[in-house]
Amino acid sequence: MNTEIKLVSKHNDTQSLIILTTDVNAKHIVFTDEQRKYVVEQLKENKTRRVDVNQFKRWIHYFVLDTEAKKDINKAAEQYRNKGYSLLSSIKRNKISEITIVDEIGNPAFALALAEGIALSNYSFLKYKKKKEGSPLKTINILSKKINAKDLLHLNNSISGTYLARTLVNEPHSYLTASRFAADIENLGKELGFKVEVFNEAKIETLKMEGLLAVNRGSMEPPTFTVMEWKPRNAVNKQPIVLVGKGVVFDTGGVNIKSYAGMVDMKCDMGGAAAVVGTFYALAKSKLQVYVLGLVPSTDNRTGEDAMLPGDIITMPNGVNIEILNTDAEGRLILADALIYAQKYNPQLVIDLATLTGAAAKAIGKYGIVAMGTTDAEMNKLKKSGNAVHERLVEFPLWDEYDELIKSEVGDIKNIGGADGGAITAGKFLQHFVNYPWIHLDIAGPAFLETNGSYTGLGGTGVGVRLLFDFLKNKASRK
Repeated sequence: MNTEIKLVSKHNDTQSLIILTTDVNAKHIVFTDEQRKYVVEQLKENKTRRVDVNQFKRWIHYFVLDTEAKKDINKAAEQYRNKGYSLLSSIKRNKISEITIVDEIGNPAFALALAEGIALSNYSFLKYKKKKEGSPLKTINILSKKINAKDLLHLNNSISGTYLARTLVNEPHSYLTASRFAADIENLGKELGFKVEVFNEAKIETLKMEGLLAVNRGSMEPPTFTVMEWKPRNAVNKQPIVLVGKGVVFDTGGVNIKSYAGMVDMKCDMGGAAAVVGTFYALAKSKLQVYVLGLVPSTDNRTGEDAMLPGDIITMPNGVNIEILNTDAEGRLILADALIYAQKYNPQLVIDLATLTGAAAKAIGKYGIVAMGTTDAEMNKLKKSGNAVHERLVEFPLWDEYDELIKSEVGDIKNIGGADGGAITAGKFLQHFVNYPWIHLDIAGPAFLETNGSYTGLGGTGVGVRLLFDFLKNKASRK
């Protein structure tokens, strides 16, 4: 169940509150003189910015804004998201089902960020739990004169889209095959009003999507290629923005099989596709006036008797011959098919997302997204959105010298470079299949987390949804 965030005009005497304020003297009507004295002492003695008061019939969580916060809104907003995460444990422990944020600061960014942090922290994946012990928190109210209904609608839809992406990533392959994934997207399109077309294996063969077919050769399950379209009548753009998501629903590594440690979480290898689907959810629910297409090539990567082998040559629809040196570098092959297919739409911009390389994760860890691209203007806008939602981009170069690392002696390019610059050579590989403004996002680091220490949660994080939704929202608002 999603956590709903609502605007309210008042609160009652029994409702637990979170008070956002600049008042270090706690001159607030909710406190008795004794409680006020306690709050002030805590603020002074412990130099804390949060004091919790148990009024027996309810809890009051008193947050005092740091005086430096307004100097860097993005940094402060992230601090408040994490305050939401830290506060949720108290909310759960005290079995609070509804709580109200009272905004006395007058800057909506902080109340919205706090609500967002609580809501994102409140996600849990319980589908396969016999005993479903979910959070008691169902509703977060915000009492504020500065927040409008549209902002709240967008926030709720962004959170719900992130929830959806997390759930898709957390689903095991025993449920989420390529066919099931495509069917789920079809059902979502029917529910929300965006078009969905699913190409079956025969259609994929007709389109000569040799990357997807080659990766699928070792599988017992057929591949799918799903096309999503959101095209409102008054869209701000005539040429579409195309989102491409890597949809490897499980990756064994193929013949170059992974170790147990490398394979155990590989249900997450469709995190890029999940982010595209989650973005479409938020986009359609918010009815953003922007024309967007989504492309999801999907398969698992297995070691069956007809599996792709090192040394194989495959010819892509654009005529590029690829020498396969490592069957565990499969994601770039299926993305290449999608990037070639995107050319037919004469796109304004194409953004692909993929859990593509361990090199990206090693370079920057879980703290950001490796980005490469051919358009500085759009990259800067995407970076701005990344900073706003704290899904930050670290731009890597696409220098010509890196092409030398993927040159093939027997084909045009090989599907993996050497030990150096692995994330960049993966990007250079993809660049061979684009002829339009393009940005590549490698989300291998933050897409799936094995420890829970923030609002991003445990397991699938849904990274990419909030980033793309904010970017598209900004596009729509420029009409």
